[in-house]
Amino acid sequence: MLGAKRLVGRKHEDLTDAEVYSFNAATLLDAAGARIRRAPDAYAGFLTVGGRFGRRVRSRLSQRREQHWEHTIFFGYDTGFLETAAWARDRGAKSIVCQMDPSSVEVDLVRQEEQKWPGWAKTPLLVPEEYFAWRKAEWALADAVMVNSAWTRDALLKLGVAAEKIAIVPLAYELDSVPPETHPVRDESEPLRVLFLGQANLRKGIPYLLDAAAQLRGEPVQIDIVGPIAIADHHVVSAPSNVRFHGPAPRSKTREFYEAADVFVLPTISDGFALTQLEAMSHGLPVIATPNCGHVVRDGLDGLIIPAGDSTALANAIRTLLEDPERHQAMREEAAHGVQRFGLDQLAKNLRDLESKLTGIPTATGFDVGSI
Repeated sequence: MLGAKRLVGRKHEDLTDAEVYSFNAATLLDAAGARIRRAPDAYAGFLTVGGRFGRRVRSRLSQRREQHWEHTIFFGYDTGFLETAAWARDRGAKSIVCQMDPSSVEVDLVRQEEQKWPGWAKTPLLVPEEYFAWRKAEWALADAVMVNSAWTRDALLKLGVAAEKIAIVPLAYELDSVPPETHPVRDESEPLRVLFLGQANLRKGIPYLLDAAAQLRGEPVQIDIVGPIAIADHHVVSAPSNVRFHGPAPRSKTREFYEAADVFVLPTISDGFALTQLEAMSHGLPVIATPNCGHVVRDGLDGLIIPAGDSTALANAIRTLLEDPERHQAMREEAAHGVQRFGLDQLAKNLRDLESKLTGIPTATGFDVGSI
């Protein structure tokens, strides 16, 4: 039921009249089949599903008889890009692959966390070399590699992708309404509500958040962790009393958590961007984050930047906002307005700039950007 709600929530009303093809049913069957066969790890499944998706897209595109491929840019996401892009290139198209995360650099960081926190992960991170080889083939084939943050760009540079091939295009967030000029001042008689929303795992820095919570015992702080739980059950049960795990929630329910919170935390070890930063800021929440994700937070203005893997710095940042209500309130106002820097208009400009750079032709000539 939760998965169905998520699928419904991802359909945008502006696409009602657009030419959109989806393979949801087939992809769900692929995923179910992988579970039945008990694939050795999720990443091998990603390649299977991504490859089949790519072939379905290629089949659909081959039916477009009027397509002028030499005036087309094919855009696709990693692991679902390779086969269709190769087919489109053979017909004269250029291509852009969007690399969503820092690939093997991120995997290495998570493996280091597994060694630092033995027994925390429900399952160890297993990634076959074939997965990394597939991504490298995508980067080599693409005319441009689009990433969402400097953090991912720097990782890809380490992995040998040419700097001139990489373009940073931050994610965008569509506001439901114009942010209010002011937000209600927090009732200091109530605990400071701290929200984490996302995968509760080692990559997201959950052990450091729980350690920070332990350092904040006895202070008026309540920490809510919302999202799929990927740490061992005994660490959930033994979490400090000022922490509550809520488990996964559909997107339609996340608004309630944002509206009830005072501060958002993202103690991530590595993230390609972390859209939750923008979601939180749109609700007037200061964000405490690490540098290992998209550059969203303006340190000291609409949130605080702390080192990754530093639970004491995290606890102190939370304590700073608890003990300085005026600063907390000022950050709330800045967060709500600062998120507008990441609107759809800015995303459109960034994509047009990338198109122009890729083709050497002004975007007004009308290149067709096909996206999957």
